[in-house]
This record gives sequence, C-alpha cells and structure tokens, in this order.
Amino acid sequence: MNRVALVLAAAVLFAAGSAAAQSVSQFYAGRQITFIVGASAGGGYDRQARLVARHLGKHIPGNPTIIVQNMPGAGSLAATNYVYNAAARDGSVIALVMRSMLLIKHWSPQSVRFDLAGLNWIGSINSEVALVAAWHTAPHKSANDLFVQELIAGGTTGVDPETTPRLLNALIGTKFKVVNGYPGTTEIILAMERGEVQGIGDWSWSSMKTARPDWLRDKKISLLMQVALHKEPELADLPSALDFVKTDAERKVMELYLTQKTLARPVIAPPGIAPERLTALKAAFAALAHDDDFLADARTMGIDVAPLAGEAVDRIIAMISSVPPETAERLGKAIGSEK
Repeated sequence: MNRVALVLAAAVLFAAGSAAAQSVSQFYAGRQITFIVGASAGGGYDRQARLVARHLGKHIPGNPTIIVQNMPGAGSLAATNYVYNAAARDGSVIALVMRSMLLIKHWSPQSVRFDLAGLNWIGSINSEVALVAAWHTAPHKSANDLFVQELIAGGTTGVDPETTPRLLNALIGTKFKVVNGYPGTTEIILAMERGEVQGIGDWSWSSMKTARPDWLRDKKISLLMQVALHKEPELADLPSALDFVKTDAERKVMELYLTQKTLARPVIAPPGIAPERLTALKAAFAALAHDDDFLADARTMGIDVAPLAGEAVDRIIAMISSVPPETAERLGKAIGSEK
C-alpha cells in the first residue's frame, strides 16, 4: 500500500508539473513581452536590450515575441518605479535598468518608489569596468591629474556618470565638477565632442569600445582611472580607484558602491508574477549564456556579454540589502555631499 501511495503521489506531482509547464507555454504562445529599457535609444543599455530581445523568446515556452520599449527618465528611476508599481504582473513585462537602481535609495530615497528585494531579478547581461576619461584637449592625462586640477564632467542625475565622481571626490579626494542635465552617456559623449564638458566620470569599457572605437584609436580621449572591484585585463596598467583608498572604512563604502558593476546590466520583472512563469523567464535568461547564436550575434555587434543567472543576482541583492547601516549611511552622504 505504501508503494502504491508513493507511486500515486509521484504521478500527481508529475501531472501538476506538466500542467504548470503547459500553462506557461499556453500563456506565452502568440503573446508579446514588452522589454522596457530605462535609458535612451542608441546607448549601451539600449543595444544590449535589443540583442537580448532577438534571442530570449526562443528559450521561453510558447516562444513569445519580445518588443523593446525605451523609457528613459531620471536614470532609470522612471522605468524601475513603473515596473514595480504599474506594470502588468503576469510575466508580460521585463526591464533592463541602470545599475544605479541597486543603491540609489542610499542617496536619493525621496525618488525611490520600489523595494529592492520586492522586485524579481531575472539576471544581468554583463559585468562592467567603468572608466574615467577626458577629452584630448583637457589638461588631464593621468589619474594623478584628477587630484590636482578640476575636471568638468557631464552627469546624469542619480546615475553613474554623476554618482561615481561624487563618490571619488568624497572618498579619495579627486576634483570633479559634475555638470548634470544630460539624459544618458550618449548625450554626455556628444557634449565632450562639442566642448561643453571636459570628460566623463563613469563610462563602461565595453560601451566605450563599441560606441567610439575611433576615439581610442585616434587618441581623442585620455583614459585616467578604472572603477570596479576588479581591474580590466585589457587595461592592466591603468590605476584603479581602489588603489587610492586609505582606510578600511572607505574601502567598505567603495566596495559596496562597486557591487553594482558586477550587476552592470540588471534585468528585472515586477513583483507578484506566478512562480512558474518567473521560473521560465529566469531559465530562459540563463540559457543565453550557452546560446551560440546569441553569443555570435554579440560578437558581431561588438558587445561584451557574460549573462549572470537570476539565482546569482538574488545572492548579491541579499548582500546589498543586509549591508551594515553605517556603511550604507556613509555611502549616501558621500554621494549626496556635493548636491
């Protein structure tokens, strides 16, 4: 009788699992998924989202079509707040948002209308190393120059090109002057070209290589410093911001800030999605890491990708959520100190 009961129980579980898988396939068959990008068209986030959109659907049961929709505004705050509060919670909406959303509550809590742990984290398209760069006409030619003379850098409110130089000023004594008002990195690099600003305090190496390879080739910009938990192998001789940290407390603050470079291109979904659909979305994203067509497409586009699965992202989110209050408070003060 016990054996019969076990067999019947296994059959029930198998049937339930099959029904759940079928329901996911039925839900997505013939459906569109809206893939929101919390950045303007043409930049690194936009290009990566469109790359993912071309390949993700084939890994989701039912093979839905994925449509990209740009929603720039306040450095992805508009998109993240929308996803958390207003987007459909049925698995038909996902979003690629700027990594600053991971920590923004520490320096701009009045703007945040989402709970970090309440969002569903699908994965991260890549990790990044950020660079400080100056236009070739600026007097800044090395990292040491950042401590001696002011660098006028373009910024986007609440996002890396603003927050990174503010943090560096507060923690290691650089002399950035941040000029805000640019919607994103695309507009900042155009401002550099026009002579409106001297440089940028945070530009991803992967985006720089693809967006302006001629600037590197023709030495139109000077690379001054890299900002990440680990150095970029291609730039082994370029100093890291961590090289200039003097105390353990400062290092903890900077390392907290730099966790967002590990989750450089986070893909999120609203709260409340049915577990089987969320599992399907996470599994589909994880499958991109082994999708030869996706990887080949990325190489053709000159985009660096290294998909990080949702479970790994969840662990980092848990770590960020449990950071000691004194470290989080110091981070918020450091970035807000010049506003």
